[in-house]
Amino acid sequence: MSIAIAQAKHIFGLKSGVSGNICYHDEQTIVYPSGANCILYNIDQKVQKFIPGTDKSEGMTALAVSPNRRYVAIAEKLEKPTITIYDLHSLRKKKMLSSPEVQAAEYVSLAFSPDSKYLVAQGAKPDYTLLYWTWEKSKVMASIRLAGPPIYQVSFNPQDNTQLCVVGNGIFKNFRYSEGNLKVFNIQKVEPQNYLCHAWVSEERVIVGTDTGKLMLFEAGEMKHEFNLGAMEKEKKSDDEVSTGPPQITAIVAYSKGFACACGLGLVHLFEKTDDKDFFKKGREIRIPEGAKSGEMMKAQQQMITSLTVSPSEETLVASTDLSQLYYITLSSADIGKGDQAQFEVLAQAFHYGQILGLDVCARKPLIATCSMDKSVRIWNYETCNLELYHEFGEEAYSIALHPSGLYILVGFSDKLRLSNLLIDEIRTFKEFTIRGCRECAFSNGGHLFAAVHGNVIQIYSTITFENVANLKGHNGKVKSLVWSSDDSKIVSCGLDGAVYEWESYTGKRVGESVLKSCHYTGVAVTHDGKTTFAVGSDKTLKEISDSQILREVDAGETTLSSVALSHSGRMLFGGTAKGTLWSLKFPLTIPGEWQELQGHGSQITKMKITYDDQYLVTVSEDASVILWKIQDKEGRGTKRDKEVGWAEEILITKGDLEDKNSTMAELKTRVEEMGVENGYQLRLKDMNYNEKIKELTEKFIQEMESLKTKNQVLKTDKDKEEAKHEEEMAELMEKHSKEMTDLESANNQKLMLEYEKFQEQQAKMMKMQEDYDRQIAEMEESKARALTDLTEYYETKQQEMTTKLEQANDETRQQTREYDETKKQIEEDSDREILDIKNKYERRLRDEKEANMRLKGENGIMLKKFTSLQHEIKKHQDDIKKYQAEKLKLENIMHNLQKEVASLQKEMEERDETIKDKEKRIYDLKKKNQELEKFKFVLDYKIKELKKQIEPRESDIKSMKEQIQEMESELDRFDKLNTQLELNITELRQKLKATDKEMHQERQRVRDKEAVVKRFKTDLHNCVGYIQDPKMLKESIKALYTKHVQEDITESASVDADIQKEYSRQREHLERSVASLRKKLAKDSEIHRADNVRIMQENVSLIKEINDLRRELKIARTQIHDLEAAIKQNMKKEKGGEYPDIYAVMLKAPNAMIENEMDEKNKIIDMQKLEIRKLRHELETGSRPSSSSRLPPMQPVESSA
Repeated sequence: MSIAIAQAKHIFGLKSGVSGNICYHDEQTIVYPSGANCILYNIDQKVQKFIPGTDKSEGMTALAVSPNRRYVAIAEKLEKPTITIYDLHSLRKKKMLSSPEVQAAEYVSLAFSPDSKYLVAQGAKPDYTLLYWTWEKSKVMASIRLAGPPIYQVSFNPQDNTQLCVVGNGIFKNFRYSEGNLKVFNIQKVEPQNYLCHAWVSEERVIVGTDTGKLMLFEAGEMKHEFNLGAMEKEKKSDDEVSTGPPQITAIVAYSKGFACACGLGLVHLFEKTDDKDFFKKGREIRIPEGAKSGEMMKAQQQMITSLTVSPSEETLVASTDLSQLYYITLSSADIGKGDQAQFEVLAQAFHYGQILGLDVCARKPLIATCSMDKSVRIWNYETCNLELYHEFGEEAYSIALHPSGLYILVGFSDKLRLSNLLIDEIRTFKEFTIRGCRECAFSNGGHLFAAVHGNVIQIYSTITFENVANLKGHNGKVKSLVWSSDDSKIVSCGLDGAVYEWESYTGKRVGESVLKSCHYTGVAVTHDGKTTFAVGSDKTLKEISDSQILREVDAGETTLSSVALSHSGRMLFGGTAKGTLWSLKFPLTIPGEWQELQGHGSQITKMKITYDDQYLVTVSEDASVILWKIQDKEGRGTKRDKEVGWAEEILITKGDLEDKNSTMAELKTRVEEMGVENGYQLRLKDMNYNEKIKELTEKFIQEMESLKTKNQVLKTDKDKEEAKHEEEMAELMEKHSKEMTDLESANNQKLMLEYEKFQEQQAKMMKMQEDYDRQIAEMEESKARALTDLTEYYETKQQEMTTKLEQANDETRQQTREYDETKKQIEEDSDREILDIKNKYERRLRDEKEANMRLKGENGIMLKKFTSLQHEIKKHQDDIKKYQAEKLKLENIMHNLQKEVASLQKEMEERDETIKDKEKRIYDLKKKNQELEKFKFVLDYKIKELKKQIEPRESDIKSMKEQIQEMESELDRFDKLNTQLELNITELRQKLKATDKEMHQERQRVRDKEAVVKRFKTDLHNCVGYIQDPKMLKESIKALYTKHVQEDITESASVDADIQKEYSRQREHLERSVASLRKKLAKDSEIHRADNVRIMQENVSLIKEINDLRRELKIARTQIHDLEAAIKQNMKKEKGGEYPDIYAVMLKAPNAMIENEMDEKNKIIDMQKLEIRKLRHELETGSRPSSSSRLPPMQPVESSA
């Protein structure tokens, strides 16, 4: 028991609708999506590597390869759109990016920065959020919402990490990243259009394409140039009838020499830089080629190119289309002959672009046959991974079967089933069967038979005689799958009617069946011995069926399995899911099932086949991809192919084609021989001509060489002469130069002498001038000294005069000062004496006053300190007194309240004690009464028992009568049902009678018609007999008779009518049986439901009674409470001014919970006793009185003073 290993080897297909779905990894490897995988395809080695999609992904939406060719970013649809980044060398996952800011379900465009460190992602509707990531840190640097019209593409400036460009419907914006924000700059100054794509052609220039076929070159937001390719195409198509509208520019790619843009259907324009390198001129056009592998032409010219990419060396241009095709062209070949149109070549193979419906493999050749909704049939080679044959039909192909020899195929169409030969270079039909809409067909393992589904019937035909061998009838719905057993003795089929049938292929009998109507089966597989069947369907389980019994049922969880395949060795089991994943299941099956899930397709797997050598598994899907899986079980076991036998190399070719080819080969051989002879003759002629030309040329060269030699000698002599001449001239020049030098030196010496003499003269003049200046300075100094002496003498005389005057004044002042001093001295002495006396006197007083003042100051300071401290203490004491007074008041209030409470509580306690005593007395009285009532009850119970004994026989009679009534009711129901059944039978019989009457009338009409025909035939025959003598007229009349009366043989239709009648009667009986069983089930269910309804009604009645009782009790309790409150109020009014109001207030304010509970319990007991007494009274009033003569005293109503 093990799970088989499966690895994808090759995928044929391309996923369209992915933004940037074709990129280059290196010069030989391209990256593109297919199914749920991203493929790295090596063009030279034709080898694929795979990056599988994320689990639970709904498919890829965008793709981008980094500029350093190391990473690929893949955007996928999940619960939240995610971007996964893979290393292209190791194919390992590097990062997964997801942001809660994005409300959209997917990303529409991705782009890496020039240094591959940043990634920009454009979200889809509704908010069209643009995210700027540092993907290595999984951090969003900036984001902006561009809610509005749709956006198609985003890209980085090839020289600047911070500059982005975004285009969409009416949107063309440049963003710059700065300070954590994306800011718009370089706003374009043109009317907004529907911009579909763009590309950077330089650091500041962007080329943008629109949906009207216009190319606009922008620089810094300004439009520099415009190319109207739509107008050019219109001019070219002016001779045609009607154009389909302006061509759209769907893709642009830039490279160093210019750029390429896809404009319209299947057309690419190349633009090259002009000499000034600022503008571009239109170069060559490249078109998609027409299909050449079949008689029909592929929709090549109708394809829309969605993506373009250029190889790193700029040698190759690759294009992908909306019909999932890949094309390439070498740009060097596109540059040659620029006036002509170039053509793309198919890269790898031409893929399917519609839902693949049919798949089959063969035993003798490594071939896979597929058919699709794209109206094509393709034959693939899984050894070389190439497309061998391709043919496009005029309508969709629904099913396909490949003969085990690999030489024939069956293809089912809407009108017919066609059997075709696989010729060397085409598929040619040679037999057609009138089977409309054949959705399933299969050759037997021996190839001598094939089965085809016609509606609900499986028809088996002979491959050799093309006769209908058997018809397998039994399915009520569409047959979805059929499989031959290994020995071709059995066919297993399943359908949407929930049936899996096992048929004997030779007799057409059904030998096994498993019907589960709740499941629509879609796939079936059979073991090698044909005993066990595996089926999958809509109920999300895999069933193992043996001997018409389901042995095991493996639950697939939430996944629906759409197809199943079992290896021929019987050790590997695979399942295909509706999500497109492949399940490798543990075999033999276990419960619960174990499996390994592999990412493969992007949509539901429609068919699966395992090759006859168990080496490969082939799966096809609704996403138009074909995946070839390499399979082996865990132990590595597998049916190894005999290498000596090898694959069959035979091919089919028609005799006419072979003769044509042989004749063409013979013609070509003769032409080759003739050409060889002619070429030999021409070569000899050319050799002779060339030899003569060589001789002439050699002679010419010899003559030229001799002439050149003579010229060389002449030139040498000329050169020697020139050299001698030159030397003489040089010597003369040297002499001249030396003479000139000596002359110049002598002239310069003389000039120097003259200049020196001039210098000496000037120096002498300068000395003289110096002496004059010195003399003048001395004279000036002498005159200055004289003037100074004169002035000094004048001022000295003046000074002497002034000094004498001053001395006189001084003498006068001295004398006056002496007089003043003497008077002053006398006055001072007198005043000093007085002052001393006064001073001494007042100093003594002052000293005394100071001492007294100092003493008073000290005392004053001490007193002030004492005063302030005393004031603080007084304030504190006053505050304390106030606090104490407030506390005292509070405490007095509390005491007063507490005294009141104590008094009230004492009163309450006394009252409570009194009430308790009263209650206890009442309880004692009630207990006594209760004992008396119990005695009375005992007597009444005895009487009730006696009465019951009397009632029991009557109750048994009533019971028996009720049972009889129920039996009669059941009999009545049974008779009613019988009547309804008989009425139904009568109506059915009447309908049958009507049908038989109609058939009888039809038969009578037929008989009448036949009799009329016979009469007409007799009359015509009688007329013919009249011409018995005239042979010519007799012949013509018999011919006319034949044409008139003889019609097509209707034996086959009659037999068919009989079969139809039998089938109709069988189906009718089956339906009648099923209707009867359903009626029985309905009767049972209605009986069960009736009983349930009765029970529920009874329960409802009892519950309603209980609710009413409880309501009554609640009303009574409320009235009692109201009465009690009224009584208490009356008591309060009566006893006003006493202690009771306080007690009542205390009771209302703080009731004792224990006392209240006790009171409630006692009141309940009293109520129960009252109810019991009422019941007993009622029984006494209705029944007989007790036998005791002593009558109980009447009950007094109990007052509850709670």
